[in-house]
Amino acid sequence: MSNELLISLYREMLNIRLCEEQLARCHQGGLVHGACHTYVGQEAIAVGVCAHLRTEDVVFSTHRGHGHALAKGVPPRQVFAELFGRATGCSQGRGGSMHLFSPEVGMMGTSGIVGPCILQAAGAGYSFKLMKTDQVAVAFFGDGASNNGAFHEGLNMASIWKLPVLFVCENNQFATEVPFSYSCANPDVASRGASYGMPGVLVNGNDVLAVREAAGEAVRRAKAGNGPTLLECRTYRTRPHAEGMGDFTYRTKEDVEAWKTRCPIKAFRQYLLTEKIVSEGLLTDIEAEIKAVAADAQRFAEASAWPDPATAATHVFAEPTPVKPSSAPATSDDPARQITFMQATLEALRDEMEINPRIFVMGEGIGVRGGNFKTTAGLFEKHGPVRLCDTPICERGFVGMAGGAAMTGTRPVIDFMFADFVLDGLGEIINQIAKMQYMSSGRLKMPVLLRGCIGIGHSAATHHSGSYHTLFAHCPGLRVVVPSNPRDAKGLLKHALRCDDPVVFLEHREILNVKGYVPEDEEIPFGKAAIVREGRDVTVVAVAHMVQHSIKVCEKLSKEGVSVELVDPRTIAPLDVGTILASVHKTGRLLIIDGAFGPFGLGAEIAACVADHGFDDLDAPIRRLHGKHTPTPYSPPLEAAVVPGMSDIEKAIRDLLAE
Repeated sequence: MSNELLISLYREMLNIRLCEEQLARCHQGGLVHGACHTYVGQEAIAVGVCAHLRTEDVVFSTHRGHGHALAKGVPPRQVFAELFGRATGCSQGRGGSMHLFSPEVGMMGTSGIVGPCILQAAGAGYSFKLMKTDQVAVAFFGDGASNNGAFHEGLNMASIWKLPVLFVCENNQFATEVPFSYSCANPDVASRGASYGMPGVLVNGNDVLAVREAAGEAVRRAKAGNGPTLLECRTYRTRPHAEGMGDFTYRTKEDVEAWKTRCPIKAFRQYLLTEKIVSEGLLTDIEAEIKAVAADAQRFAEASAWPDPATAATHVFAEPTPVKPSSAPATSDDPARQITFMQATLEALRDEMEINPRIFVMGEGIGVRGGNFKTTAGLFEKHGPVRLCDTPICERGFVGMAGGAAMTGTRPVIDFMFADFVLDGLGEIINQIAKMQYMSSGRLKMPVLLRGCIGIGHSAATHHSGSYHTLFAHCPGLRVVVPSNPRDAKGLLKHALRCDDPVVFLEHREILNVKGYVPEDEEIPFGKAAIVREGRDVTVVAVAHMVQHSIKVCEKLSKEGVSVELVDPRTIAPLDVGTILASVHKTGRLLIIDGAFGPFGLGAEIAACVADHGFDDLDAPIRRLHGKHTPTPYSPPLEAAVVPGMSDIEKAIRDLLAE
C-alpha cells in the first residue's frame, strides 16, 4: 500500500473519532435531542471495509451507524445536522442518530431495530445479481444481531443464491448491556460461516490493516460470483451503549480502561511513526485539520434551519403513477375474456414481467410448481430461477430482502401464499418497508408487492384463514388492495406493479375461481371505489367475498322491489370515502359488510367517516356486519358460524330498512 493510502486510513479513523467525541459533547449540551450511539473504539472496522467500496456499492447499518456513514462518504455537516434535527441533515431531520440515510453515496440507511440490515443487504445483493452488475452490498451489525433470526435467514439465503454480500459482525462484546459471552451458546461468530457454506473470518477489529485485507478478499470473492463472506471483527466500544446511560452495572471501569490501551487509532498512529511513513508534525496537522472539520460541522448544524412543520407528513407515499384511461367496454360477451380471478392476476403478472425486467417473484413453491394457487403458473419456464425464485420457509427473511431489493432498484413480488404466514415478517413490513420512503425523505422508493390469500373457507382452520387488511391499512406507507372480481384483480394488480409504493394485495381464496369479463389491458388506480350495483333504498359497502354474496342477495331483494346500492371500495388504503358518502346521500341508509373481525376494523372506520361527514344524510343508524371476533375453527358447522353468509346479509338489510 502506498503511504498516501495509509495516511488516508488514519485520517478517516480520526475523522470518525473526533466527530463522535464532538457529538458526545453536543449531546451533553442538549443539542442532540434523542439517543446518541457513538462508534468510539470501532473506527478501524468501518474504515477498513469501506476502503474497498465505490459510491455505487451500498451499505446497510444498525443503530450505531455514525462511523459507517462517515466512512461511506456522508459529510460531517450532514451527520451533525441530522442529530441536531435540522433540515440540512442527511435524513432532513427525520431520523436522528439511529436513522441515517444518504443513498447518493450508497449509505442506504441505519435502523433502530436489530437485524433488518442483514436482510436488506441480501436483498441488494439479489438486485445486483438480477441486474448483472458488479456492485457489492455490506451489512454492518453488532454481536447481538447474530442471535437474531434475521442473521440465520439472511446468511442462509445469501449463501444458497451466491449473493455479492459482505456480512460484517462488529463484535464489541455487549448487546446493549447484555454480555455476548452470556447471551450466546456459540460466541465464535466467524465459525458460523461454515454452517451457511460461506467463509467465516475472524479479524482483530482494532487493526485497520487486518480488517482492510479481510474485507478486500471478501469483496473480490463477491464480485467474482462466489457469494458472501462473514467477517467477525472483535472490538470494543469504549463509551456507553448510548450517551447518558449508566455503563458500569454490566462491565467494569478496569475493562474499559484496558481496552482503551488497545485503541485502533493510537495503534495505527504508532505504526505510521515507527515505520517512518509520516512525521509527528504531519499527524498533528491532520488532527488539527479534522478538529476544525468537526467544529465546523457543529457550527453548520446549529446555524441550519429546522424542518418546516408543514412537511411533517410528506413522502409517506410516492408521487402517484399516471394511469392511462381505459377504453375497455363495461361488459363483453367474448368467451375468451371470461376468465377466473386467478387467471386474471396471472395475466397481469405475466404482462408486466414481460415489459419490466426488474420484476422478480419470491415465495415458497412459486418456481417450477407455479404457486399454491397457480399465481405464477408457466412463468418459471419463461423467466428462469432468478426471476421466479423459490425460497426457504423464512417469511421474515425474504420479506426483509424485498425491502433491500426495492431500495436498490428492482421490483420484488413476494408471494406469501396465506396472509397468516406473512405475519412472521410483520416487523419488516411495518418498521422497514412501510417507513423507508418517509425516513429517506422520498429518495428511496419502495415498489414491493406483497400478495397472498385471505379469508375463511374449506376448513382451513386458524392458521390459513386470516384476513388482516385492516391491520395493514392502519400503518402509514402501505397500500392495501382487496379485489372482489377478476376484472378488478387484474387492473389493480397491474397498477400495483407500476406504482412506487409498497402494496399489500390480498386475494380471497373463495373467489379465486369466480369468472368474469376481463379486458386485455386495463389498469385500475387505487382509491377509486366501484358502484357494483346502483340503488335507492340502502347503501351496502362490502369487500372481497362479501361482495359476491351481496350481489346474490341484491338480486333476490330486487324482485321484491328493494333497491340496494352496492359499493365495493376495492382498496382499503387509500379508502374512497367520497363515493360512499355520495351513495349514502342518495339512500339515507348504510350497512357495512366485512368477513373479518369487527372491533377496530374497516366497518368502524367507514362508519366514523360517514358520521363525521354525512350524518345529516342518515335516516337510520349505521349498521355493521362482521365475522365473529374469534380465531377460525376447523369443523364446517363452526366455520360457517363465524363468517357472515347470504342469509345474514339479507337479514341485516331487511332489519336496516325496517328502522
